[in-house]
Amino acid sequence: MRQNPLKKIVELQKQGKNVGIYSVCSANGYVIEAAFKRGLSDGSCVLIESTANQCDQNGGYTGMTPADFKKFVLEIADRNGFDRNRIFLGGDHLGPLTFAYKDEAEAMADSEELIRHYVAAGFTKIHIDTSMKVNSDPEDVRLSDEIIAGRGAHLAKVAEETYKELLARDPEAIPPVYVIGSEVPIPGGAVGAEDNGVQVTKVEDFKNTVAAFEKAFAEEGLDKDVWERVIGVVVQPGVEEKDSGCTEYDREKAKDLMAAIKDFPTLVFEGHSTDYQTKIKLRELVEDGVGILKVGPGLTFAMREAMFALENIEKELIYGTDTEPSKFAEVLDAEMLKNDKNWKKHYQGTELEIRLKRKYSFSDRCRYYMPTPAVEAAADRLLTNLRTLGIPLNLLSQFMPIQYTKVREGYLKNDPVELIEDRIINTIDEYLYGTHQNELL
Repeated sequence: MRQNPLKKIVELQKQGKNVGIYSVCSANGYVIEAAFKRGLSDGSCVLIESTANQCDQNGGYTGMTPADFKKFVLEIADRNGFDRNRIFLGGDHLGPLTFAYKDEAEAMADSEELIRHYVAAGFTKIHIDTSMKVNSDPEDVRLSDEIIAGRGAHLAKVAEETYKELLARDPEAIPPVYVIGSEVPIPGGAVGAEDNGVQVTKVEDFKNTVAAFEKAFAEEGLDKDVWERVIGVVVQPGVEEKDSGCTEYDREKAKDLMAAIKDFPTLVFEGHSTDYQTKIKLRELVEDGVGILKVGPGLTFAMREAMFALENIEKELIYGTDTEPSKFAEVLDAEMLKNDKNWKKHYQGTELEIRLKRKYSFSDRCRYYMPTPAVEAAADRLLTNLRTLGIPLNLLSQFMPIQYTKVREGYLKNDPVELIEDRIINTIDEYLYGTHQNELL
């Protein structure tokens, strides 16, 4: 059986080398293309993950199944000449997340089908998350490690059975690696604006999770080889974004947890919600044992910043003319007001405070509205106007000074899409500084 190259993260970490990988948790085309462009220039690999609510057997909120998402990603890679062998696809929070309103039997049956779709499509990094209660679980009792691990091990068995079927069709298929645990908010960010204080995972809880899952894997009849393909455990190292800031990593507060990973030769930590950490903090996380850094809203936030900056340029260029404005920001907010299900429970405050958060919150709930027809039409109008009129250097300097310098120095084309993707690359570079992932392959 071929080895999954992601296992090298563990090998290098255990050799004392500070190498990890950042994970692009986004279905946004600009973000994915930016990741491939930066991967080309950096000579590194790219890991892209879809969450259970983004893509599932029914299409998720993107309308894509896992197979559709893979096709979407590979088309972008091929268009940019990025080597498919340097792409890793992952499934995030796979389990009863979107089926939790059902009783256990039905929720787990749907979760099995979800896992099958991801593994059958060739996703090779599988985060199994069974930490959430389903409808038949008692409301006032915490789910035990044994129940969580038992459900998770069952899904791992389904994944292994699906992989064997895939291997029969494709002898070159790489075996999946697994990530367990879920010491994080739900995908998409924490609910509410209040800061309740981020608690670092207790060493005892981390060790109990590992022990429970290892036992459950054995009870499901999964052999040692499968358990050794569990490469990561999700923990809370003490990081989380807020509406207008973030809780930064404090290695002193996390030192006991980070020391504990040294007792597990086949495991690294996976860190969720690492968005908006500085490059120094990202590097510290990798140095301390977090081999996988997940980032989602931080990348689409950068994309949205670029779009708003370009609209400011557009406004100046068309002022006093009969050119039709894109009204990009206005259309985006109108779409959010028309359907508030993706932001209502996340933003609290006065009407004016919530208005500001809809546009500028670090949780970036507006990313869910980018694919709507009205917003896409506004974006197309914005790009068309700027390409027709051209972007003067003085306005580029005013609204996108980093990209202005790159354009002046000949590293970047003065094109609106290139400018958007380069703004995203600014954020990606923070992660590459932390991960040294060009040493993985």
